[in-house]
Amino acid sequence: MTDPAFFEARDGVRLAVREIGEGRPVVLLHGLFSSAEVNWIKFGTAAKIAGAGFRVIMPDLRIHGSSEAPHEEGLYPPDVLVHDLEDLVAHFSLGDFDLGGFSLGARTSVRAVVAGMKPRRLILGGMGLAGLAGWQRRGAFFKRVIAEYESAKRGDDTWLSIQFMKTMRVDRIAAGHLLDSFTDTSPDMLAAITMPTLLVCGEADQDNGSAPELAAALADARLVTVPGTHMSSVTQPEMGDAMAAFLAA
Repeated sequence: MTDPAFFEARDGVRLAVREIGEGRPVVLLHGLFSSAEVNWIKFGTAAKIAGAGFRVIMPDLRIHGSSEAPHEEGLYPPDVLVHDLEDLVAHFSLGDFDLGGFSLGARTSVRAVVAGMKPRRLILGGMGLAGLAGWQRRGAFFKRVIAEYESAKRGDDTWLSIQFMKTMRVDRIAAGHLLDSFTDTSPDMLAAITMPTLLVCGEADQDNGSAPELAAALADARLVTVPGTHMSSVTQPEMGDAMAAFLAA
């Protein structure tokens, strides 16, 4: 495992970040209940991007991985993960950089661009149009994941997510507060995304709606389909191949 460094967000919460490679910076944000290590390092995606000549900067989002998971509700205002991303960009004094994310990381990247962040290129993994505009449905599911943490049985629709939470040792109280901080991105807000954008999605992944619909709604998007479901697509070598090729083009 790559040892993390740490920085403080504007509210004093200590956040972990890992780096690999040298060159043009690209910030990668992992998915819900995952970590930089699991999402980007373990299956070789970060190494492929670094091998293409990039400095890959990968934070553990608040409550995830090696970052702190405070229980105070006031530390989870709307779009808190966007604030954390802005603080990371400031911490590293990043001017010209690329930005990408998977699932929650993709949602956070979109919210950051809507708020004014201007990466050169954008990567949205495991994301469709409904995943941006209709968080309530997905949010309700993850609320059930937390509620059924001790009671779900194998075969229940929440079972796999609960097992992943347990494996990742996610704090349920902090997770509940974080879920409440997420906000929707309506289709009209997508006009802010003018930079070249890669959508990379598993062929059997419909967890966040339709990736082709999202591609059609963006000004300059290309869609690459890789093997797998929402959970398994990040383990596939094709994910890293597509991201490295897009960034290096």
